[in-house]
Amino acid sequence: MAHPFASTLASHQQPLLIAQVNHLPIVADFARRLDVVGIVNRLVPVQMEVQPGILVLGMVLDTLSGRSPLYHLEQAFSEADRTLLFGEALPAGYFSDDNAGRVLDHLFEAGTQGIFSALSVAAMDHFALSAKHVHFDTTSVNVYGDYPNAEAESAAAHITYGYSKDKRPDLKQFVLSLLCVEGGIPIVGKHEDGNASDKAINHTVLGEVVRHLREHGVAEDAFIYVADSAMVTEENLARAPRFITRLPATYNACEHAILAAIDADRWTEVGAIAATPPTKARPAAIYRVSEQAVELYGSPYRAIVVHSSAHDKRRQKRLERELAASLTAITAQAKACESKTLCCRADAEVAAQEAMAQRSAYHRLQVSVVERPRYGRGRPKRDGVRTPIAMAYGLSAEILEDQPAIARRRQMAGCFVLLSNVPSIGDDGYDAELILRTYKEQYAIERNFSFLKDDQIVNALFLKRPERIEALGLILLIALLIWRLMEQVMRSTLKTTESTVPGWDNKPTARPSAYMLTWTFRGVMVLCIGQTRQLHQPLSATQQAFLRALQIPEERFLYPRSSA
Repeated sequence: MAHPFASTLASHQQPLLIAQVNHLPIVADFARRLDVVGIVNRLVPVQMEVQPGILVLGMVLDTLSGRSPLYHLEQAFSEADRTLLFGEALPAGYFSDDNAGRVLDHLFEAGTQGIFSALSVAAMDHFALSAKHVHFDTTSVNVYGDYPNAEAESAAAHITYGYSKDKRPDLKQFVLSLLCVEGGIPIVGKHEDGNASDKAINHTVLGEVVRHLREHGVAEDAFIYVADSAMVTEENLARAPRFITRLPATYNACEHAILAAIDADRWTEVGAIAATPPTKARPAAIYRVSEQAVELYGSPYRAIVVHSSAHDKRRQKRLERELAASLTAITAQAKACESKTLCCRADAEVAAQEAMAQRSAYHRLQVSVVERPRYGRGRPKRDGVRTPIAMAYGLSAEILEDQPAIARRRQMAGCFVLLSNVPSIGDDGYDAELILRTYKEQYAIERNFSFLKDDQIVNALFLKRPERIEALGLILLIALLIWRLMEQVMRSTLKTTESTVPGWDNKPTARPSAYMLTWTFRGVMVLCIGQTRQLHQPLSATQQAFLRALQIPEERFLYPRSSA
């Protein structure tokens, strides 16, 4: 049976364009909602025949296409329906390597932070994002190359050797810091010195976050700053607005709070809080909390002691390793003790006391003096009785476990402490459980780092200049912003309508991921003759369900809309 489009082709005698668009019309629609092209064109003045905003949109689409970004960009778009994606008929040469490189240079000159800030403001306004919880974290990004002048203070991304969170100390790196709001949506992204400490970065960010959110219309007392344990310094705690962080185990206050919670034995059962359903391979962690009070640097804070069943299993295994090491150490001490021979009991008693004073982490010795008679040469008497000619003394050591210490350590296993100055009462009060749930939202920023480091998104960075790396970082951040916005819109719509979409294995889910979206629309093709378009195959019921969750009509796959 002939395809219905064949008659149109025959009548018009025009070349037929078959483009596999997959999910890219959806990405283009979200970019239009953000006015990516308009904002970039306004902030990046160029003397080029191409629009920088169109090139940026092209690089974002390419980044989210699933192939290696910025690799043969012109060739990739030569096979695409450029009118559908960009709203105007652009030649493939528009996306040449020279044009892309020059636009990256102009992005850096215009200021990547200012461009992304304008886009994040548009995202918060258009999508009504909540900034009640602001999450911050950093990660290291490896680069391949020498970059001999990249450590100068005037350089863009300060590329140097530093502590590698990817366990690659052999590579130079820069540090990327992210500030995110609900759903892990980034609103600030910065390139930091590759050797910068998280504590110093937190100190700088705390000074900027209030100003930045004020530009978004968010008052200082209207948000809670959530960060990891690197935030806990005297200067940062004094400077921070309302915050939730993790108290480092290196602080004595951490252990004191855990022991106080164990002694009080008053826990609030929270249960499982993971948004995703558990599996056999990954069972849900079960939580319980107990609130204590601590003082740091002369100021009082709330300490939420959290016990996690997942942490408990890991730390119990660690404790078993510590017990084995303790037993090995005390066994060596026992052998050394029992190898001694002394000439008088008094010396033996002293040696026994000294031996009992020694101990390992979880074991001690119970040492007693034993007589070791010495006999003369020759055979014993016929009755078998031997008379010693002298008496020596040795030690007998028994290894004892420190049961109270082990029991306490087992109770402490699985516990960590959250630190906060958010009040527990009042209209904006947070009880211990809500403190925990808010902190656990920090996982979203870790997902963002996984996105930015995913080999399917960006391969190992190897660009000629740090300026190009910073500009590419802006492209990746814009792509991440759109990626998370698509996810947030789907989940918000499904929550409001109390509905679901078919997820993996067609199991209904109310929390579809952006990756699930891209997988659902793989293989979507559009046939185009002139200005007439038709889907190669009708969208499936699952694809239509996703479009409803995205609040996008099916026509976005057929009718071009201007990107500006």
